Amino acid sequence: MALTQPTAIRVELGGRSYNVLVGRGLLDDTVVQAREFIEPFAGRPVPIVADVNARKFHGERLATSLASEGHEISWYDVEPGESSKSWESLERLTDWLLDLGITRSDHVFALGGGVVGDLVGFACAILKRGCGFVQLPTTLLSQVDSSVGGKTAINTRSGKNLIGAFHQPSLVLADTQALDTLPDREMRAGYAEVLKYGLLGDAEFFAWLETNGPDVLARSPDALARAVATSIEAKARIVAEDERETSGRRALLNLGHTFGHALEAETGFSDRLLHGEAVALGMVLAARYSARRGQLSPDDADRAAAAIAATGLPSQIAQLDIQSDGATLVDHMRHDKKMEAAGTLPFLLLKGLGDAYMARDVDLADVAAFLDEQLKVPA
Repeated sequence: MALTQPTAIRVELGGRSYNVLVGRGLLDDTVVQAREFIEPFAGRPVPIVADVNARKFHGERLATSLASEGHEISWYDVEPGESSKSWESLERLTDWLLDLGITRSDHVFALGGGVVGDLVGFACAILKRGCGFVQLPTTLLSQVDSSVGGKTAINTRSGKNLIGAFHQPSLVLADTQALDTLPDREMRAGYAEVLKYGLLGDAEFFAWLETNGPDVLARSPDALARAVATSIEAKARIVAEDERETSGRRALLNLGHTFGHALEAETGFSDRLLHGEAVALGMVLAARYSARRGQLSPDDADRAAAAIAATGLPSQIAQLDIQSDGATLVDHMRHDKKMEAAGTLPFLLLKGLGDAYMARDVDLADVAAFLDEQLKVPA
């Protein structure tokens, strides 16, 4: 059974609404919490696609839970890293699911971080024109961000997440106990997304994180539960308002991502710079660029940078030791999927801490000049 009573957060999307449960021990209670999606597999193994590290640490917990009611598992292992979000990986996974005889009414379970969630979600979006899936996120980044909201995708030679679909999960079980085994660097990378929710729309939450961030990173159960639940509640509200990112409201969730994706591209989408680390530095750059435009006070930009630097996340480009200039980084931005037909690229900027907005009047030449300045700031 779950060690604590989980917090239930509803993602309201009409007929496609679903619950996100947050609590310690949820993986041990999967057979109960996800019973309606498991019971149809009576006599058939339950398909679970797992990051190999997530299976190593949490697979036995999951298997024990399902075995308690007579269910077996058919495992499919995915290697960690963005390279697994490829056409080849998608083809192998969909062939495996078809060989299992997965039907449109079945649910596939995704155990791991954002890579597994994105891959499984996209596979389920296209398999027989759509089957269900359940997210079992085991990283902080995936619990507060990628497992909620239905964005699924793979990467291509042209860029990250350019081939995908909106396909909502039927249930998300965010077991905060799974974070006990997460490496510290991965924990910090996920925490960047937690800070994002404060910066983009909740100044009170940001202030709470400035004080309690060390407890969250130390995995203090109460602080961690509050940080995860508050982040998911914020995302659920935004997704309910703008599921497919058409009104502009959901675009706020991309704070830090335009700068961050350019840095990820320059570092080869590799372990040199994790996604959360890129978002953290991207948020610093967004804050400092907002200050450059006179829309955010320099003191608030410094405060945002300090909150990120205090965690050990990168807060200056010089920390990456990249050999490029502002124009090169801007060229990466031109491949951003948010690029509009008119040749403009919307930027998420700040009017204040907790007050993000979309700017469509940004001059990319000015961005390049700004980045040249930032590249000269010593680490």
